[in-house]
Amino acid sequence: MKNHSFGLLFGLLLILVACAPKTSKAPVEEDLIQAQLDSMTLREKVGQLFCIRPESYNVALKWETYDQLASYKLQAVNEQMKKVSREYPAGGIILFAYNIDNEAQLSTFRDSLKALAGAPLLYIDEEGSRVARIANNPNFSVEKFESMGAIGKSGDPKNAYHCGNTIGTYLKRYGFDVDLAPVADVNTNPKNPVIGTRAFSSDPELAAKMVVSYAKGLKDAGVASCLKHFPGHGDTSTDTHFGYAQTLKTWEEMLGCEMVTFKAGIDDGVPMIMTAHIAAPGVTGSGVPSTLSPIILSEKLRKELGFDGIIITDSMAMGAITREYDSATAAVLSLQAGADIILDPKVFTEAFEGVMKAVQQDSTLTEARIDESVRRILKLKASLQ
Repeated sequence: MKNHSFGLLFGLLLILVACAPKTSKAPVEEDLIQAQLDSMTLREKVGQLFCIRPESYNVALKWETYDQLASYKLQAVNEQMKKVSREYPAGGIILFAYNIDNEAQLSTFRDSLKALAGAPLLYIDEEGSRVARIANNPNFSVEKFESMGAIGKSGDPKNAYHCGNTIGTYLKRYGFDVDLAPVADVNTNPKNPVIGTRAFSSDPELAAKMVVSYAKGLKDAGVASCLKHFPGHGDTSTDTHFGYAQTLKTWEEMLGCEMVTFKAGIDDGVPMIMTAHIAAPGVTGSGVPSTLSPIILSEKLRKELGFDGIIITDSMAMGAITREYDSATAAVLSLQAGADIILDPKVFTEAFEGVMKAVQQDSTLTEARIDESVRRILKLKASLQ
């Protein structure tokens, strides 16, 4: 049946792309991706717009804090997950530290997750230093890095490349497709509680060189990079994990600082950029989070900076979103703003159904708008095989 055909058709797409003559690969890929898109049901398309935690398949799970979620330590696929995935076929799955025990468990879990409906890509936050789900696990023997700030202080982009390539190499070995790194923020506010030495530097030009080199290291290892957190989380004094945060900079001020790193990454062809939930009233004239702002995502990132890759939101389970919006509303608003992938909605099934309703009943989203994002996602999936 059509609604169960996505995995088989996507597999055929990959085979045909691989066998296509090199001289005609680009147009062949375009034709095959369009054919794949035309074969998909609306539910299959909507599912591609989500990257979720494994726990999101547990529709009965109720949680208010990350500690509660971590206590479940879901580390294997169960029958309920298989059943829910058939109705809600997510295009991506992200693993956190508590989902990973050791190499044998990760190998089995990885294979089971990738066999779920939606042909999901496997995502992880593996920046290096304090945000490293694998390197900070004592059951894995991989090279560790002090911090991106320390790499930035070295002044040598080769060190950033080594970091990205080392991380990418072991991520590829463990079956990950996308690393939500590097941090492209410029660390200009010493009171910032969430970025700090996760950023390479307070000097935008130096940070840009490091960001591009790190991303190239990942690419050369066969893993997709993701610059974060657009339009820049480095000049805030509060943490969007817990609530409202803002930058008071104007766009002109950002162009001289925050945008230097993102523009460098865009010029170098990075495939993905993550949004920040920070408000930028000096740019938008309102307190709306950038993740939900058409001015930030469509006007500035897409049109002015010329980014045509995938825009992924930061976790939609963070306080800056959940304190003001339910899962369905936030998902729809982010897509209207220009996002392609909704990361980690607090209640996945509600967000999914909210997008379905927006297309089928409210007409606040069109299927053509959904297709625009799904086409980008299918291109990324084909490029990673």
